[in-house]
Amino acid sequence: MKNVSLILNIVLLAAVGYLYYANFSGKHTGDLAAKNSSPSMWKDSNCNRPPIAYVELDSLNENISYIKDKRKELETEQKAIESEWEAGYKGLEAQKNNFLKRGASITQEEAQQFQGILVQQQQQIDAKKQASGQKLSEKSFSFMDDIQKQLKGFLSDYNRDKKFMYILTTGTGLDYMVYKDSSLNITNDVIKGMNEKMKAAVKQ
Repeated sequence: MKNVSLILNIVLLAAVGYLYYANFSGKHTGDLAAKNSSPSMWKDSNCNRPPIAYVELDSLNENISYIKDKRKELETEQKAIESEWEAGYKGLEAQKNNFLKRGASITQEEAQQFQGILVQQQQQIDAKKQASGQKLSEKSFSFMDDIQKQLKGFLSDYNRDKKFMYILTTGTGLDYMVYKDSSLNITNDVIKGMNEKMKAAVKQ
C-alpha cells in the first residue's frame, strides 16, 4: 500500500510526541555526563536532568517487528485487491473480444444487450474493489490505533523513572528540529522495549 508508511509515520508522530509529565525532577548532584551516555543520565551544567528526549520515527518503522510484519500484511492485501480488480477487467476485455469475433452477424439489439451486461459486470467489479478497499482501510486504521495505544502505554511506563517533560519525534518529511543532541536520542530504548512488549502480547 503506497500510503501505509506515511500514515504509520504520522501515527507514530502523534503517539510519541505527547506530553506525559507536567513536572520533572529537580537538581541532582553529579558531573556532566558523557556525550554517549543514556538520556536519563545526561545532566546539564547545573546538574539538571534534561526535560526533552527524541525518537526517530523511521527507525521505529523499520525495526519494530510488529509494525514491519503488519505493514507487509496490509501491502499484500492491497496488492491482492488490485490484482483481482485487474483480472476482472481483463475478463471483460476477453468477453468483448470474443463477442466482436462474430463480426457482421451481430445485431443492434444483441450489441446493446451485450453492452448492458458488460456495464453491469464492470460496476460489480468496481463495487467489490471499493468494498474490499474500505475493509482494508478500516483494518489499517484499527492497526494504527492499536500501535498508538501501545506506544503511549510503553512511553508512560518508560518515562516513570526518566521523567522527561516532552518526547519529540524526528523522521523523513516530519523533521522540524534544526539541531539534535544525539545524547537525547531514546530510539533504541523504544525499539527494544516495543519489540519485547509486542512479543509478550502475542504469546498471551
